[in-house]
Amino acid sequence: MADPESPCAEALPLSSGVTALQVARGICRLFARNDIWCLPEMPLRSNRRADLMGIDAKGQVIIVEIKVSRADLLGDGKWTDYFEHCDRFYWGLAPHLDRGCMETPAFLPERCGLIVADGYDAEILRPAPLQPLAAARRKAEVERLARASLRRQACAFDPEIGFTG
Repeated sequence: MADPESPCAEALPLSSGVTALQVARGICRLFARNDIWCLPEMPLRSNRRADLMGIDAKGQVIIVEIKVSRADLLGDGKWTDYFEHCDRFYWGLAPHLDRGCMETPAFLPERCGLIVADGYDAEILRPAPLQPLAAARRKAEVERLARASLRRQACAFDPEIGFTG
């Protein structure tokens, strides 16, 4: 959990009107231009759910944790659990959030990339360093992501499709 005395603890507007869905949309647009394709709300084997999880052109797994409020950013103590599921981890923040805390040791800037986004576009402020998964783990994550993507596509094509799981 982040320190409440961190730079992010400064008074900020309660709401900028930018939602998590809008931030996700902006990030997906940025990623698509860079040949990174992702799914929102991807369940993980650790019983967590990645806000965005995707694969780049090299087969590397990317997770983005989206935050649109200061309280959510400071109150999330489990975000490091995502590291075991990805090669690169990004914070995806709404433009109004103070990003000063992202440089403090509590937010592991040497391990986490930083993206700022709204509903139209996004910008990578700090690239996420590569922390390669073991090959077997990457294969399992990519297969889970592919199956979830195919399942969602099939259900969008035919909402009455019968499947289990």
